[in-house]
Amino acid sequence: MNGVFKRSMETKQKIVVFYMDGNQQITQRFIRVLKMDDTLVLAYCYYRKSVRTFKRENILSAGPTKKKVGA
Repeated sequence: MNGVFKRSMETKQKIVVFYMDGNQQITQRFIRVLKMDDTLVLAYCYYRKSVRTFKRENILSAGPTKKKVGA
């Protein structure tokens, strides 16, 4: 996952993460990583439309978003 976060930070690309929130609910979030360290990821969250902090231990998976295909 470090590579995905680093690439998002360097290229300012949106990624998708599956995250377990404080209520133990799994949510899908589209984010753009601003900063990260060993325990936290600071990112712009497109769902909340604000900068949010995500605990790395609660991020279940991360990857690039799908490119839109069509006319």
